[in-house]
Amino acid sequence: MRILFVNNDGGGFADYVEVAPGTTVEKFFCEKMPGRSASDFLLRVNRQPVARDQVLQEGDRVTATPVKIEGAHRAA
Repeated sequence: MRILFVNNDGGGFADYVEVAPGTTVEKFFCEKMPGRSASDFLLRVNRQPVARDQVLQEGDRVTATPVKIEGAHRAA
């Protein structure tokens, strides 16, 4: 099935990708961003925050936005 993946990490990109039916948000994230921690990202499906076990559907829009930016300094 085909979904839209919007990766807001670094320079960011968006593209349609094929995923197997029954794929969860967590499995999709692990496949597309190996070695990264899902807890470092806000994951949304169709603009809504979701649980990692949500099953993706045809036509979904998945967005991964980092919540921690390397090199950023905390305001005092």
